[in-house]
Amino acid sequence: MTPPAPIVSVSVDLDSIACYWRIHALSDTPPEDIRHSVLRKCLPRFGELFARQGIRATFFVVGEDLVVDAEGRALLAQLARDGHELASHTFSHPYDLVRLSAQRIVEEIDRAHAVIAETAGAAPVGFRAPGYEITETVLQTLVDRGYAYDSSVFPAVPYYLAKAAIMAGMRLFGRKSGSILGSPRVLRAPTAPYRPDLTSVYQPGASPIVELPITVLPWTRLPVIGTAIVMAPEMLRRRLVQGALGLPFFNFELHGIDLADAAGDGLPAPLIAKQPDLGRPMFKKLAALEATLFQARNAGARFMPLRDAAQHFGNR
Repeated sequence: MTPPAPIVSVSVDLDSIACYWRIHALSDTPPEDIRHSVLRKCLPRFGELFARQGIRATFFVVGEDLVVDAEGRALLAQLARDGHELASHTFSHPYDLVRLSAQRIVEEIDRAHAVIAETAGAAPVGFRAPGYEITETVLQTLVDRGYAYDSSVFPAVPYYLAKAAIMAGMRLFGRKSGSILGSPRVLRAPTAPYRPDLTSVYQPGASPIVELPITVLPWTRLPVIGTAIVMAPEMLRRRLVQGALGLPFFNFELHGIDLADAAGDGLPAPLIAKQPDLGRPMFKKLAALEATLFQARNAGARFMPLRDAAQHFGNR
């Protein structure tokens, strides 16, 4: 029997330039003229890409950006009217969300919920935590508010080990990343959609919320995300995508900065030096993403936003 066509959900985390400034522990603050580059310059490129491909995607929005950037908010409102999903990426994108008090976690989720609902014309039903870090407290807060899904679990062994090594290296040189290293329990989490146990988020249970893990390949747990796709040589890229398309569900996670044009967008040299993908020409990154979506379509993939994927897998 022919296996069913894979379901592919494309999502974009709209982390601002300031988030990368914090990750790399760069001095001072980002220059004002690039502060809103992700929403004002990268977001329209994604909108055009998805329009060409006839895809409805999910955008994980940082609520605070909607408050301070009217132009970016208008762009996102139009994408919502075009049928794309706006989901929550917290209000201020605290990398240490899971270490905050329960009250602070509630505030981050509720403030983002309100401004995203106002912008999209519909309340968000999906969530992705900053830095992919999720805990039982965060998950229970989402359940209490009727969220349909979370998509924070990223069980990628190479990513986790690389992150640990980089953060350790930064500490040796007296620099502290704004990011945190979460629990290694995530490396044993399921790679397919599941309902988590509310007392142990990385184990299957019977909660009302669906967890949609970001795609990693079987056995190797290599991540198939935007950064890997835009940086990989063509042959490796095609093999990664082929492996992901062999799964029932390909949760293809991107970041807004994946379509940044370092020179054209005026990004500063200190950031480019710390963020290797910024050294790759934007047209090459765009071509890699376009080829990936075309490869998925040729494989018969069914594209849908994460809210629809959650409903599909939640009913199984």
